[in-house]
Order: sequence, then C-alpha cells, then structure tokens
Amino acid sequence: MLDVAALDAWYGKAQILYGVSLRVDEGECVALMGRNGAGKSTTLKTIMGLLARRRGHVAWRGRDISALAPYRIARLGLGWVPEDRRIFTDLTVRENLSVGRQPRRAGAPFWTEAQLYALFPNLAAMPDRLGGRMSGGEQQMLTIARTLMGNPHLILLDEPSEGVAPVIVEQMAQMIVALKREGLSILLSEQNLHFAELVADRAVVLEKGQVRYAGTMQELMGDETVQRTYLSV
Repeated sequence: MLDVAALDAWYGKAQILYGVSLRVDEGECVALMGRNGAGKSTTLKTIMGLLARRRGHVAWRGRDISALAPYRIARLGLGWVPEDRRIFTDLTVRENLSVGRQPRRAGAPFWTEAQLYALFPNLAAMPDRLGGRMSGGEQQMLTIARTLMGNPHLILLDEPSEGVAPVIVEQMAQMIVALKREGLSILLSEQNLHFAELVADRAVVLEKGQVRYAGTMQELMGDETVQRTYLSV
C-alpha cells in the first residue's frame, strides 16, 4: 500500500533523513521506532509532502506521490495525525469532526460520527465540549477521530502515547487494534516499546535518520542488542 525508497530530507541546509526505506502493507501496523531526534516525525512529514526539500521515492497504492502537494496526498486517502494534535480549540468535538469529513472511498473503512463515538467513548461523553477545554489525551483521541472522518486507507500516526496518562495509552492501543480489524493500515511513530508491541506487526528502527533495523515486532522484542543500542534511554 505504501512503499518508501531511499528517502532523504532536509530542514534548511541540515539533512535529517538518509536513504530511509520502508513499506506498509494493507491492514497492517508498522511501528517506526527510535529515540528522540532519530527522524521518526520527519519521515512521516516527508511522506505527506510537508518538507520542501526532499528526495527519494514514495509510492501510494502503486502511484508515485513523491512530488505531490500535501492536500493532494490527503485526497488520495492518506491521513496524518500530527504529534502536536492541531485541533481547533475554539470548536466543539462535534465541529472538529465535521471539519475532517471527506467523501467515502472505495475499499476504505467509512466512518460516521456515531461509529467514532463508539470507538472513542471519552469523546461520546463530550460532543459539545470545546477542544481547548479537553485534556491532552482527549485531544489526542479527537485528532485521530478527526483524521478518520476523512475515511483514509492508511494513517500516519505520530507519537500517540506521548504525554498522555497510562489509562489513555491503553485505550489508544485498543483503538489501534480495532482499526486494524476494520482494515485500516497504520504507520506508527513511537518510542514506547510496550505500546508498539501491543499494536504493531512489524518494526523499523531509526537512528540519526537512517534505518538500523527492520523486522517483525516479535523479532524486535526478542533482540535485546537492538533494543539496547537504538531504543534504550
């Protein structure tokens, strides 16, 4: 579904990514892992076309999207959930969801407001609450739900467990497993190894903008050397 090859990216004159390659198949969750500054978020932003200076090949369902503008990539059914959430703080939960609505896509899960409230019970209890009056975990849920309103085939999910309460982290894990059951594909940027183990099928580990390891999540959990070298703090 998503095939990334030899991806380089820069912020100004500083090169951040060096030849990153990965793939996400239909209905699977791939965890993009690494320490702070490894290049995880930059990889997601580059896939979405958000970095002006980039090089490499990004194929979406067999189509080259390497040079497309972000809004065109989104219209093809690729959703992005940024780490900093970017909800509309002066809109209610219901209004935030409405903003994200896109048409039904052939072969992709179709989401209604009612279905999302079933997936996120916390949001169901506060449809008229302003985004600015929600907790960090609640805002994270709203950001994901708003992205799902676009009926994507795949979502790029950036650090969903970062800075939220442990109970919300567990709910996030259950949510991702439920999304996989619906047929959604997920590329997940994550530092929390336990969280990734709960949801991911495969893992790609970055260090200093380069892929250092790629394999199944089960293989990564059994490789203490890789964990100690690239993931431990």
